[in-house]
Amino acid sequence: MQTKYNKVTRFTLSALLLCAIGVGLFFSSCEKDDDDKSSSKIELFSYGPMPVARGGELRFIGNNLDKVTAIVIPDGIEIPASSFTKRTASLLTLTVPQEAVEGYVVLKTPQGNIETKTPIGYSEPISIASFAPATIKPGAQLTITGDYLNLVGEVIFTDRVVVDADDFVSQTRTEIKLVVPAQAQTGKIAVSDGKEDPNIIYSETVLTVTLPAFSTIAPNPVKAGQTLTITGTNLDLTTKVVLGGNKVITTFGTHTATQIVLTVPNDTKDGKVKMIPASEVEVESVATLVMVVPTVSVAPTTVKNGGQITVTGENLDLISQVVFGGNKNGTIAAGGSATEIVVNIPNDAVDGVVSFRTLADKSVEGPALAFVKPVISGVAPLSGKPNTSVTISGSDLDLVADVIFTGGIKGAITTKTETQIIATVPVGAQTGKITLKTVNGTEVQSASPYEVLTNLPNITGYSESTAVPGKILTINGTSLSLIKEMIFPGNIYATAYGLKTDTKVEVYVPKNVSFGFGQITILTYEGEEGLTPSIFFGGTDPIVYPALVYNDFDEEGHSLDWDNWDGISLLMNDGTGVSGKYLKGNAQLDAWAWKFVWGCNHDQLPKPALANAANYVLKVDVRITGNVSNDANRFQFKINGKDSNWTPIGLQNSDGTWSTNGSWVTVTFDLATDLNITGAIGSGGDWGLVVQPAAALDLTKFSFDNFRFEPKP
Repeated sequence: MQTKYNKVTRFTLSALLLCAIGVGLFFSSCEKDDDDKSSSKIELFSYGPMPVARGGELRFIGNNLDKVTAIVIPDGIEIPASSFTKRTASLLTLTVPQEAVEGYVVLKTPQGNIETKTPIGYSEPISIASFAPATIKPGAQLTITGDYLNLVGEVIFTDRVVVDADDFVSQTRTEIKLVVPAQAQTGKIAVSDGKEDPNIIYSETVLTVTLPAFSTIAPNPVKAGQTLTITGTNLDLTTKVVLGGNKVITTFGTHTATQIVLTVPNDTKDGKVKMIPASEVEVESVATLVMVVPTVSVAPTTVKNGGQITVTGENLDLISQVVFGGNKNGTIAAGGSATEIVVNIPNDAVDGVVSFRTLADKSVEGPALAFVKPVISGVAPLSGKPNTSVTISGSDLDLVADVIFTGGIKGAITTKTETQIIATVPVGAQTGKITLKTVNGTEVQSASPYEVLTNLPNITGYSESTAVPGKILTINGTSLSLIKEMIFPGNIYATAYGLKTDTKVEVYVPKNVSFGFGQITILTYEGEEGLTPSIFFGGTDPIVYPALVYNDFDEEGHSLDWDNWDGISLLMNDGTGVSGKYLKGNAQLDAWAWKFVWGCNHDQLPKPALANAANYVLKVDVRITGNVSNDANRFQFKINGKDSNWTPIGLQNSDGTWSTNGSWVTVTFDLATDLNITGAIGSGGDWGLVVQPAAALDLTKFSFDNFRFEPKP
């Protein structure tokens, strides 16, 4: 048993003082060598208290005492180290045997025996003869008999529960009567004289402290929100009940010695029931309390997105979530009951089993549901020009989200009912079947193809792989002399052309074209519209303010000998950069790996200082080979010791990935609104680029050059 009195620091202080003055409760046993405090020598400085009570605690203070293998108490009683009640380098404690006699004590050590210089002596005052009853309920009266009990200052119960003499019911030399505290636990009891260095005497037998006990738990299974009745004995000792899911209940409808009635929380889970008294000793039920689950019947089983199902059965009020095929959540309509609920079907649900879940994390499966699909009965007319209307007839057409023409181009829906859709034939559509895509992603096609009537040039491709702003893009094909105008992504009209023939058109890509993959809209002299094949638009902006470049990797002051802080980059000079040297990634990074792509905090090259970041943008030339997922593309700029927002770098594709089609492009960030870099920017502190992808990243796909500021226009 541990008590609040076993404080090693206090014993050590007392021992050292007593060793110095040679009097008191402890006897000096040997001389202490101050020059050898930290040596490996085993030393005994003092032991006590003296006299000590048989059955009491005897303490030895010294150096390296944890190496003592046994202690011999007169007459010849050897106590092995395994029986010490405490064993540290500075303190050993043990319980004095009842048969011990006066004499010298011997400590057995690997360095030889150590015999005390003073004999052990015994006091006879306090002793425990018996206590009654042997089994007792907290709050009842315990009687302890013995001798010199009038000297007892406190009674100690397991575990660290103390009753002071002031709280005894009565106290004489031979008897103590006291009330057992609610926090007491089963175990030996002890009496103490309550002094600074107390004599503590333990009982030889264990006091059994009564705990609450289960008889029945009913009902079982039980419905969440209903009452649960626990019967048993000594239930009035219970301060809280814990149900499955760690639901702690301290408020009871009924609470007597034989019965507890409580309300089961809605989110209770299956599990054992625990009763916990003030002593915090848990009493667990043998039976597992099981939560009731609903029984369900569903109609109809052929359903429509956006419609409803009716669920009948029992205990339906327990249902907190309805999950349709595709793991899509429906919503329970208001006004339901324990025997019937109505559930709204989500638009994006698909064929599959519908399941019903409760707050108790229990699930009941319903039937498999089949979702209605649109039916096309007719398309009229069966041919037409772009920007004209086509009417699609059928059933359940209100489920349609998109009308897609051959070539993967969507037509704008102008009218939609359950039986009819009117859509506009889009520019760029090709002759072929029309596909209807529904709100849940299913697709149906027209039986007959729709003929797109056009008189457009036939474009076979481009001479260049990338459309670079300010440079010529060569379009190849036939009947190209039909082209009147060309509109680039960003709704930018072409203004400059080179050679124009029936098989080739050279057009200068506008400098402010939108970067990324896109198509050019062509207008013919007859007023028809068409689209060229997709091509990548991109390039780098010229460096207009050389003094605002803070790293172009061409200066020796930014050599990777200095700036490759995490060793994940290469300095390249292979002639494929924007101009001169550039930085290329050279590592495979795990998700959430935090690394410097490059870093700089030295003064070999001065950094540009800005009076107000809000007046500037940051430009970076970047090249990405292949596609990079949105999660993996996660970078942070360090500027003058300031950290930017985490941001992707590059151009985002329609599928959410990022790339530059292997070309160098300039990406631009507003320092304040995009990166959250504000205020003045000085030339010192940390500068660089940090990467911490949320998914694994192949950094070798990235190359960087020309980190620079530019005033806003």
